Amino acid sequence: MTNHKAYRFRIYPNREQRILIAKTIGSTRFVYNHFLAKWNDRYKETGKGMSYNACSAELPQLKRDYEWLKEVDSTALQQGLKHLADGFNRFFKKHNKYPRFKSKKNDVQSFKTVGKMRIEGNRLFLPKLGYVKFAKSRHVEGRILSATIRRTPMGKHFISVLAETEIKPFDQTGSAVGIDLGIDHFAILSDGQKIDNERFTRKMEQKLKREQRKPSRRYEQVKKDGKPLHEAKNYQKQKVKVTKIHEKIANQRTDFLQKPSTTIIKNHDVVCIEDVNAKGMLKNKKLSKAISDVSWSAFKDMLMYKAEWHDRTIIKIDRLFPSSQLCSSCGHHDGKKDLSVRSWTCPLVVRTMIVTSTPVETSYKKGYVSFHKRKQKPSVRRGSLGQ
Repeated sequence: MTNHKAYRFRIYPNREQRILIAKTIGSTRFVYNHFLAKWNDRYKETGKGMSYNACSAELPQLKRDYEWLKEVDSTALQQGLKHLADGFNRFFKKHNKYPRFKSKKNDVQSFKTVGKMRIEGNRLFLPKLGYVKFAKSRHVEGRILSATIRRTPMGKHFISVLAETEIKPFDQTGSAVGIDLGIDHFAILSDGQKIDNERFTRKMEQKLKREQRKPSRRYEQVKKDGKPLHEAKNYQKQKVKVTKIHEKIANQRTDFLQKPSTTIIKNHDVVCIEDVNAKGMLKNKKLSKAISDVSWSAFKDMLMYKAEWHDRTIIKIDRLFPSSQLCSSCGHHDGKKDLSVRSWTCPLVVRTMIVTSTPVETSYKKGYVSFHKRKQKPSVRRGSLGQ
């Protein structure tokens, strides 16, 4: 099965390459902001915006007006325009908010290139940059389509190489599983397995608070002294310390999510999971920190693309399905339950329902029945998201 697969590596550009990367990031940001401003002006004047083709046709003139734009990779500038067009497409489909201007103060800066690229040993050839050393932790299989270079707040450089490659699917298992996402446990599976919530942010919370107070105090001192922030060395050093902590938490969380998502997809042909409204739940001030720490959305995204790679099926259970209110034995609906209710007894089969485990059993049954009902329909395919 041919699929797109991304490979992420750390790269080690030399001084000249680091300067060119910074110029390319700045140039793509300039082009993006320039045409976003033109789009806004055109819309105010005519009630219509600009298409990607219209922006692309004006790019050569912009490069003549600003000669320094010719110093960087031309495909990176084109990709900046495509990013803007994609932002508007997603906005009109109500997937994203209205596109905003990019700032050079953003923590992570990046650009994308689709020029000719190749790998030779531990060096990667990139347009304009030439050969760049990288930490080759694994072999890139297939045809390279694009590469995205990112610069982190720590000044590190990473590259994500997107390749078109043949992915060998996992063997079929004939197994199905239901997943209930939570906070006490990150996930409970219908086969009884429980995945603990590692609570990475909470573990580092006290250290993070302590380190975040220091730059706040130093910022106030810098204001009193009338110095520019970039000249305040102690302030900048402390910002780096805080960034290191955030980077560590993010890396730990990503590593944690990758492992169970791969195991679940490897061991089960059908995965039933509730469509949790994480964005809506974040409005709950008491739970928002815990919910953002568990990263349910990232976990579901990983399940989705791995299911597509390995010919698996994801069944999405409606978020309004009352899984915690149904008896997992007879299906009796016992009415709405408050969050404080941790267990209840079904009056028909006299069985105690545990709120932390009952939802995954009922969701699994609903999802698996739904899968078999829809299995014969041509609109349902492997690797798809069923409802």
